[in-house]
Amino acid sequence: MEKEITLVFHNRGLRSFIEVDLCAECPRQDDKGCCGFYSPVFYPTDLAFLLLNKPDLLDYIFTLDHLTILDASITVNNMIEGNSYRCKFHSKDGGCLLTQTLRESICRHFVCSGIGWWEEESMQDWHKFFEKLSSYEIELNNEWASILKGQGLTLRDPTLRPQFFDELKKLYNKELNVPPDFITLMPEKDSRSLTRPLSFGVDWIL
Repeated sequence: MEKEITLVFHNRGLRSFIEVDLCAECPRQDDKGCCGFYSPVFYPTDLAFLLLNKPDLLDYIFTLDHLTILDASITVNNMIEGNSYRCKFHSKDGGCLLTQTLRESICRHFVCSGIGWWEEESMQDWHKFFEKLSSYEIELNNEWASILKGQGLTLRDPTLRPQFFDELKKLYNKELNVPPDFITLMPEKDSRSLTRPLSFGVDWIL
């Protein structure tokens, strides 16, 4: 069985994401799909965005149990459920509870291997965009983590978090003023389609 799949690429700078229409009817048919195999990790670029746009969500994250809190990142560890896991942001009824701009980078960029859009010649411009974006985010996250650590700030110590976040917001706002060319040269939104043979259950490759 072959199916036409539509991907919508959203260029929102550091909050860019990929929308895939197949997700609504995930071939895995287990109401978890890719979410059953990954624990979200929020890095400095994610944390800064939440601070400025959805601070109550960040407050909520800190109330969750089984977190892994490092100097500059927070991992929301999944719960074991059957042969995989249940993400704490995942609903059986409607998928992810977070809008796409609120998700961390893997959850915003991930498209399952069964689709493999990056193999399409017609989509190489977006493939290069997301490769550059991933490198850009990693570079910023490492740079900001180093700066904050150099100031003696860490998320591990709850008493230092207000100062940590104040300094992080300054770094984030400064970076937004000068976006790199690879972001400004691409359209804000672009829809592309491809056709792929479908398989179901564990035969569908994530």
